[in-house]
Amino acid sequence: MLCPSCRHDNFEGDDTCSSCGADLAAADLAQPAVDFHDTILGDHLDHLGVGSPKLVEPGLSAGEAIRQMHAEGSDCLLVTEGGQLVGIFTDRDAVVKAAGKRLDAFVVRDFMTPDPVVLRREDTIAVAIHKMAVGEFRHIPIVDEGRPIGVVSAADVFRHLVRSLG
Repeated sequence: MLCPSCRHDNFEGDDTCSSCGADLAAADLAQPAVDFHDTILGDHLDHLGVGSPKLVEPGLSAGEAIRQMHAEGSDCLLVTEGGQLVGIFTDRDAVVKAAGKRLDAFVVRDFMTPDPVVLRREDTIAVAIHKMAVGEFRHIPIVDEGRPIGVVSAADVFRHLVRSLG
């Protein structure tokens, strides 16, 4: 069953979308998503101007990953194996999961969020906002055939909305 919000292909009978968390139980057949294409919310993610993602391997030491985030002024690293996205490591992971531990004794895989919710390049800002709100995320990777091509942050969305409405 295709999700009406994000177009993710879910298993028939699922009550919620496994990608964005949208309610699928309300109808036997998924209804088409609300059309936002004539508004700011209908802008594609390319309008946000997100840069290239910061990539790391899951075997990198957690301490080195945090040092890299600090040096680059980044609050999010995408974890890849063989070019495919396998996880996300954020400043929140560092604070909540890694605080008080000997960081060089652990690797990124130990603290990352595996198999994160993702966006696709053709998704709209409305889809990004929905996924962020439902999942309580501040960062969502953008992928193309499983390969990370960017990261949308809540700050990116807010900046775009302010510029567009300003």
